[in-house]
Amino acid sequence: MRLSQFFMPTLREDPSEAQIVSHKMMMRAGMVRQASAGIYSWLPLGLRVLRRVETIVREEQDAAGCLELLMPTIQSADLWRESGRYDDYGKEMLRIRDRHDREMLFGPTNEELITDIFRAYVRSYRDLPKLLYHIQWKFRDEIRPRFGVMRGREFLMKDSYSFDLDFEGAKRAYNKMFVAYLRTFARMGLKAIPMRADPGVIGGDMSHEFIILASTGESQVYCDRALTERDVLGTAVDYGADLQTEVDRWTTPYAATDEMHDAAKAAALGDRLVEARGIEVGHIFYFGTKYSKPMNATVAGPNGEPVLVEMGSYGIGVSRLLGAIIEASHDEAGIVWPDSVAPFAVGLVNLKPGDGACDRLCDDVYARLRKAGTEVLYDDRSERAGVKFADMDLIGLPWQVIVGPRGAKGGQVEVKRRASGARDELGVDAALARIAR
Repeated sequence: MRLSQFFMPTLREDPSEAQIVSHKMMMRAGMVRQASAGIYSWLPLGLRVLRRVETIVREEQDAAGCLELLMPTIQSADLWRESGRYDDYGKEMLRIRDRHDREMLFGPTNEELITDIFRAYVRSYRDLPKLLYHIQWKFRDEIRPRFGVMRGREFLMKDSYSFDLDFEGAKRAYNKMFVAYLRTFARMGLKAIPMRADPGVIGGDMSHEFIILASTGESQVYCDRALTERDVLGTAVDYGADLQTEVDRWTTPYAATDEMHDAAKAAALGDRLVEARGIEVGHIFYFGTKYSKPMNATVAGPNGEPVLVEMGSYGIGVSRLLGAIIEASHDEAGIVWPDSVAPFAVGLVNLKPGDGACDRLCDDVYARLRKAGTEVLYDDRSERAGVKFADMDLIGLPWQVIVGPRGAKGGQVEVKRRASGARDELGVDAALARIAR
C-alpha cells in the first residue's frame, strides 16, 4: 500500500482529551476517531490491527474445539427477564423499544441468548459437550467512559460458552479456555497473569481475570513474583489431554484482584509479593446452572431423566487488547507493534521521491516484498525526512527499510528494527533476507 493513497490522518500533538499512552498514540497514529463519548470509528490503520487481533483470538478458539456462530447485537428483554437479570444488570444496559413498543436491549453479553439457542436444539447428553463462541460488538453504558478503547461504551468482544452434563465436564471446559487464553495472549507478545476474580453480574463461584500489568490499569492486583517471571505458555498444547497440571502451574502462586485480595496470604509472601495495577484483557467464569435452571435448559441424561446443563462463559476484549498491547509495547517515539498484530510488516521510506535512483530502488524493494507476501506500507509522499521518520516510529511497524540518494546509487538500503532500534546498511538481497527471518 502506498501511503500517498492510504488514509492515515496522523497528529503531531497529543489530543487534549487523551489521558493514557494508548489513547494518545491511537489518536495520533490515525487509528481511531471518537464518534461520541466511549464510541469510536475505526480508521484503516486501526482496523487492520483489530482484524489481526481478532484472527489470533479466532484461531485459538478454533484450536480449542470451539464452534463459531454469530448472535445479534439487539436482544429481547423477555429472555433477560426469564433469567432474572433484566432488572439486576443496572444502568449499564442500554434499554430500547422497537416500533411495536416491544422492550429490547443492546446486548452487553450473551448468556441468555446462547442458552435459548442451546435449549431449542440440544436434547441428549450424547450431544455434549458443546463449546460455542462468537465475536461481536457489545454496548455497556459506562458512567464515565475514558482511556479510549480501554474503557469504551461500544467494544468488540469474543464471548464463548460451554455446555456440559456435569461439573467434571464443565471444569474440563474451563481449563481448556484457561489454557487457550494463555496461548492467545502469548501470540500477541503479552504475558497475561491469571487472577482470582469476582464474577460480578455474570455469576458463579469460579472465575479468573487475565491481567496485563501496567501502571494505567484500572485494577489493583497482588501476585507472587514467580508468576511475573514465568515463561509464557507455548503453542504445543494437546487439548485432548488433562490440562489441570498446566492450570495449576499458573494458579498455585498467589494472584488476585483487589476484590479477592487476601491480606494474610499476601503478607505471607513477603518480598515475593508484587503489588501493582493491571489491565483486564480476558475473564472466564464457571456458573453451573445459574442460567440453565431458570431458562430450563436440560438434556436427557443416560437414564433418560432431564439434567440441567452445567455452563461457563469466557470473554476476551478484542478491541481493548489494542490498548493493552500499546500500553505494554511502546517508547517515547510511538507504538512498537509485535510482529503478529502489526498493521503492516514493513514501512518502506523513500527519502527523495522524484530522484531516479531512489524511485527505482524503492519500486524494486516494494515489488519484491509484495511478491514474497510481505505487507508493506510505502511512504512515497513528498514530505520532509523528519516527518517520515516520525510517522514511521509513531505507527510502530516492526521493520523500516529506508532508501536515500546516497545509498540508492550503490544499491544499498538501511534496515531498522523498530523494537530494538538496531540499524544496518545492506544490499537489497540481504535486507530482504533479514526481514524474512
